[in-house]
Amino acid sequence: MAEYHFTPLTSAHYPMIRDWLAQPHINGWWGDGDTEIALMEQDLEHGPTDMRIVSYKGQPFAYVQDYPAHHWDMPQYADLPSQSRAVDTFLGDPAFLGKGHAAGYLRQRARELARRYPAVAVDPDPANTRAVTTYRRAGFDGTDVRPCEDGDPVLVMTFQAESPA
Repeated sequence: MAEYHFTPLTSAHYPMIRDWLAQPHINGWWGDGDTEIALMEQDLEHGPTDMRIVSYKGQPFAYVQDYPAHHWDMPQYADLPSQSRAVDTFLGDPAFLGKGHAAGYLRQRARELARRYPAVAVDPDPANTRAVTTYRRAGFDGTDVRPCEDGDPVLVMTFQAESPA
């Protein structure tokens, strides 16, 4: 049974997203609220990105998005199979930090995606040790550091779906 609920993003979520992006634990890893919301709005209207608000027991606390890994020029994903999905996320509500929720919702979402797509990948900044650790706990693995579209290094990790019991 699913622990986490993934609600499609709407413009009504923007104030909450803006508040989350202002939290100190997110600072430096994502852009400011206005910039990120403008990007979300573009995708909401015209893009291929599936954007979701993550809730636990009715309480929204995180944002997760997935998109075709080959839709944009993202060289770090060049060797992934066609139709692969890439994931980005942040845990917004600081009350949920350090309790295993990020690994939990990422594992659940990645399992859902892995049933439909040949690969599910993430590309955290290698210096973002909190994110890298969380992705590993969620079932992602990888050690290849590659340049992304702007030349910055990213750690490419793919979800290792558990074999059925």
